[in-house]
Amino acid sequence: MNMTTQMPPANNGVNVEALMSAREALTEMPAAAEFTWRAECEWLHGVHSRSTVKGFFGLGEEHEHAETFTFDADHPTCFAAEDNGATPVEIVLSALASCLCAGVASVAQNRGIQLRSVVANVEGDMSLYGILGIDPDVRNGFKGIRVAFDIDANATKDEIAAVVAQSQKRSAVFDIITNPGNVRVSVT
Repeated sequence: MNMTTQMPPANNGVNVEALMSAREALTEMPAAAEFTWRAECEWLHGVHSRSTVKGFFGLGEEHEHAETFTFDADHPTCFAAEDNGATPVEIVLSALASCLCAGVASVAQNRGIQLRSVVANVEGDMSLYGILGIDPDVRNGFKGIRVAFDIDANATKDEIAAVVAQSQKRSAVFDIITNPGNVRVSVT
């Protein structure tokens, strides 16, 4: 008697079929793959600001999110601020963690790996000597960023490591941080 046990398909909430179909369609229409993401930020008081995300351009046309998203940024009271939101650098770390976690879920789904939990702990080291102009040789940004994953899944440690590696390889935010593009600032 030959009995085989079949694992139920992974259900991490990612529609891999739709992603693969989009990949195939965009291969045939490269112009549709060009997206412009937008955020508007308004200064409120002190170093407190509010960013709003409403829509974006992609697939050859304008799109609106299902709802408008807002993100407050501020600095903590130890910086003589009111602590009305995360600092901008904490928002960058959150964006990195979010992008990598989304990638982990997508790659795991595509590989048939059922996730039970995924937690990314992200830390970034920085010296205020750069930001405050104390030492011009100290950069304003992070000296280093560390991402540590704690993943529980129906996979081996090597399979999970491969999922994380593929997520990192395809992460837009990881690429933005590690290979910064040209940023142009203007005043209107």
